[in-house]
Parts: sequence; C-alpha cells; structure tokens
Amino acid sequence: MSDLFYSLITFALIATASPGGATTLATASGIQFGFARSVPLIAGIAVGMATLIGLVGGGLGTLVASVPQLQFGLRLIGSLYLLWLAWQISNTAAPNAKTGVAAAPLTFAKGMLLLWLNPKGWTLAVASASAYAAITNSPAQLLFILGTVFGLAALVSLTLWCISGQWLSQVIKTDRAWRAFNIALALLLAASIIPMWR
Repeated sequence: MSDLFYSLITFALIATASPGGATTLATASGIQFGFARSVPLIAGIAVGMATLIGLVGGGLGTLVASVPQLQFGLRLIGSLYLLWLAWQISNTAAPNAKTGVAAAPLTFAKGMLLLWLNPKGWTLAVASASAYAAITNSPAQLLFILGTVFGLAALVSLTLWCISGQWLSQVIKTDRAWRAFNIALALLLAASIIPMWR
C-alpha cells in the first residue's frame, strides 16, 4: 500500500472521530438506548458518509461547488435539521425515567439524512476527493476507495462514541445531572452549526 493510502486511512479516522453532529448523536443514542439499539443510527451515518464521500469523489462535488444557491440551501436545511435534533436531545428524559412516552432511537434513514444534509460532511467530502485523487486514475475506483475507507472509519469512530455514551448512562445517576448533560449535548450539537456559516 502506498503512503497516500495510509494517509487517507489516518485522515478518515481522525475526521470521523472528531466531535461534531454525528458523534454527538451517537453518544446521545448510546446514553439513551445503549449500543445495540443505536446500531441502525450508526449504520445510517456510516452509509451516509460512505455514499456522500464516494459520490463527491466521483464528481458530484463539482456540481454543488459550482451552484451557490445549492450550497446555501444545503446549509440552511442542514442547520435546521441539526437544531431540531438538538431540541430533541435537550428534551430527552433520563434513560430509565418513567415518562409514559415510549422513546425510540433515531433510524437508519435519519442517520443517513444527517450526513447528506450536513455541509461539514460535504466540505470533508470535497477536501478528501481533492487531497486523495492521486490514489487512482479511475473515478470509479476513487469513489469506491473513498467511500469504503470513510464508511468503515465512521463505523469504528461512532461505535466508540456510542459505547462511551452507554458507559456514561451508568455513571450519571440523578435526573438533574441527566437534564444538565442532555442540555450540554444539545448545545454542542447546535454549536456544530456555527462553522457551516463562516
């Protein structure tokens, strides 16, 4: 394997493990539902990342980069979606609270949508396609390589964040502490929007 390929793997692991919207959701889901019930969300985010980065590497990024209105619309819809998810997290009860409302983890489709509506994901995809285009001369191979590497890296990173959340669910004991923690997670998720508008 070439040094460029090893560099791609390292970059993908760091990029997918760094705090942001997806990692915050994986942590919150691990806290609320545990790892097993969070697998569809994690898989949806990973597949969303793999397909987004693969397709951008295959040429879709050029279209988005050349249409400012598309960029703005993506940023606006993505920001609203992340704010809605932050609101949901801030109003989530403690994992074992008797609220009378049956909570359900986010689905595979919602995880995938998170990536496709997230301008941070698009920026990462365009940067990756540009930086690692020299790995192969074939656009189809580049699509496959980027998609596979980032999809697997996301699975590993989000699994670790989710398991960390599950561990936190055993450490945080009081309803007041849960409320504070959920608000902190919601604020982190909302704050992940700020770089999109700079």
